[in-house]
Amino acid sequence: MEPSSSPPPPSALPLPGLLGSPFGDESRPRILVVDDDALIRQFLEDQLTGEGYLVSTARDGEEALAKVAADSPDLILLDVMMPKVDGFEVCRRLKSDERTILVPVVMVTALTATDQRIKGIEAGADDFLSKPYNRLELFTRVRSLLKLKRHTDELENAETVLFSLALSVEAKDPYTNGHCDRLARYSVALGKSLGLHAEQLKTLQRGGVLHDLGKVGVPESILLKPGPLNDMERAVVREHPAIGERICKPLKSLRMVLPIIRHHHERWDGSGYPDGLAGEAIPLTARIMQVADIYDAFTTERPYKRALTQEEAIALMREETAKGWWDPRLVEAFISLLTNGALGA
Repeated sequence: MEPSSSPPPPSALPLPGLLGSPFGDESRPRILVVDDDALIRQFLEDQLTGEGYLVSTARDGEEALAKVAADSPDLILLDVMMPKVDGFEVCRRLKSDERTILVPVVMVTALTATDQRIKGIEAGADDFLSKPYNRLELFTRVRSLLKLKRHTDELENAETVLFSLALSVEAKDPYTNGHCDRLARYSVALGKSLGLHAEQLKTLQRGGVLHDLGKVGVPESILLKPGPLNDMERAVVREHPAIGERICKPLKSLRMVLPIIRHHHERWDGSGYPDGLAGEAIPLTARIMQVADIYDAFTTERPYKRALTQEEAIALMREETAKGWWDPRLVEAFISLLTNGALGA
């Protein structure tokens, strides 16, 4: 806590409930107040509870991190100067963890402490409050950030629906059980071996699940046909990359996954679909997914074929690469991971 700060007298504040609105028990936003001063913790808890929020408190950074890990709140009011772990370090840890990176953090600083605000920005703080607290400013900032958090949660929910839909498509065919998980694992491993950065690896992870989402638009009579497809059926199946792209395109958070969804059936020599891209015109993440996909196809049993051994699959991958279908460098990098045991069972 900063020694120059103290709660404002009640007479200086607007009337309780001025900006508040009622919440149902299940939808009340949860706020964590972190401050080593018991009086300030109690003051903020009383004020925010009076506005309909569910409030918990922590007296230092260590306790705050433990409480966030146990039950992530919707917003955190975080004092800067605290024992054990200060507010900057708490914020830095929260914003470097994928599980909590989107939780809004409001750091409490002195009005003139420009250097502390700069440190707060570097740590990832979403907003700042000054002591002594102005009740109107407090509630305005809290409400604004909670509204943004609700929009973020809605986007996450939309993503969850798409992932569930993709897995439901996979579940329709007993022969593809675990296909999405394997593709995600294979492609991420290959991406790591190539030195791709964390965002690209996350894209590959998502692409492994969503790459065949467009098959939701393919009739089950075609999708589950036990034998080879005729020309008309193949034409229907070839629509699924474009369908999947259209489904995912409205979500900006999936924009890096779209090239995988659309182009994972292109071929190195330009004979693939839907756009006939060739060579390095095919996005790298899509080419990585291709290699993972063909290996999984070779080593998975189907009604019309047995599952190949690893050695047989490698030989066939090299044979198709020699025909000009796949990126030779990526195929050999993937085979190296296989032979070194880096992909596990």
